[in-house]
Amino acid sequence: MPSAVSASPVWRRPVSPIPERFAEGDVDLAVIGAGYQGLSTALHAARSGLSVQVIEAGAIGNGASGVNGGQVIPGLKQDPETLIGQFGEAAGRRLIAFSAGTADAVFDLIARDALDVEHRRNGWIQAAHSETALQAAVQRNRQWRAEGADVALLNRADIALLTGAEGYRGGFIDRRAGVVNPLALVHELARVATEAGTALVCNDPATSLRADGSLWRVDTRSGRSIRARKVLVATNAYSDGLVADLAESLVWMHSFQIATEPLSPEFEIILPSGQAVSDSRRIIVYYRRSPDGRLVLGGRGPMRPPRSAGDWLHLERALHRLFPMLSRVPIAHRWFGRVAITADHLPHLHEPRPGLLMAVGCQGRGIGLMVALGEPLARYVASGNPDDLPLPITPLRAIPLHRFRRLGVAAHIAWYRLLDGLER
Repeated sequence: MPSAVSASPVWRRPVSPIPERFAEGDVDLAVIGAGYQGLSTALHAARSGLSVQVIEAGAIGNGASGVNGGQVIPGLKQDPETLIGQFGEAAGRRLIAFSAGTADAVFDLIARDALDVEHRRNGWIQAAHSETALQAAVQRNRQWRAEGADVALLNRADIALLTGAEGYRGGFIDRRAGVVNPLALVHELARVATEAGTALVCNDPATSLRADGSLWRVDTRSGRSIRARKVLVATNAYSDGLVADLAESLVWMHSFQIATEPLSPEFEIILPSGQAVSDSRRIIVYYRRSPDGRLVLGGRGPMRPPRSAGDWLHLERALHRLFPMLSRVPIAHRWFGRVAITADHLPHLHEPRPGLLMAVGCQGRGIGLMVALGEPLARYVASGNPDDLPLPITPLRAIPLHRFRRLGVAAHIAWYRLLDGLER
């Protein structure tokens, strides 16, 4: 969690109070984890008439939902033809349709419920740094245009004009995407979920989870307990030993971010229309403008927690490579969070025992994906019908030799960073 050198994310925190309470008696759904997934599911379940208890180990927004870059990107890492090849025509089409609408789920919720969340929906750019990456963008554009998506290719002049950055050959723009204040979004989700009837407690980690007859019992560190018909473990990259093999089914890594001082008018050429950007390097760099006019840039960091401001220097170098004109602009904020990666880079739904649910693996698309999953997860809690879910339920399996996986990831990051450097 944030340390002395990383405790200053740039995002504004809403001031609206979020009432806490612990439900009396049994509930229909207990949710462990108050991030986007847990709170969105709780909100939709409560609005459908179910009784819900959410249990959060820390404060709202202390995990990945509050410290990410705020990019709301539809789709998945895999393009439509790949998804059909992996899942078959029917299941693949269902997943494509769901993933195409994940950004809609976020922006529609903000508008419908008048959430106090700064947002802008002018698209997401995947910037191509090489000819190979540009050809991949051509294929992505072809496939999503065939699905009716509002996407387009960008040439070298287009991308220079839209980003103000140096060194790109072209790219791909998805106009369905946008940016939000991620910390405000998770706070506002908590607020509207409690207003809908959800019971919420924070700073009280779940310490045990076990079957209790036909129900599930969750105990917390403070000594409280709740029994529920179904449980959603919505802990993702912060999963521990509460569910056997859950943490071992994921590889987590750190995403580091920096933010400049607010930029003066002379830098209006940088993202003048407010798009989000991710580049095509093996170790990606992503960036956007914040609501108060800063440039926020992020990327992979060390596998260990940061020890000093020097752990963000690789991001400062990337910032100055892309925007040499910012070399004298101070870095005002540094922070980091944890993200979960699955072995196949797809989100997974698991139900290792009846009534025990979990959805994991964001792969950098967590805001849209996890907010959008809330409604189908809530329907499944009510109905038990797997057709209500956009993904098939798959077995929960630990990654072989998981204890060595992080060492392998660290080695791959170092190797890919070297290759990216050589490509410059």
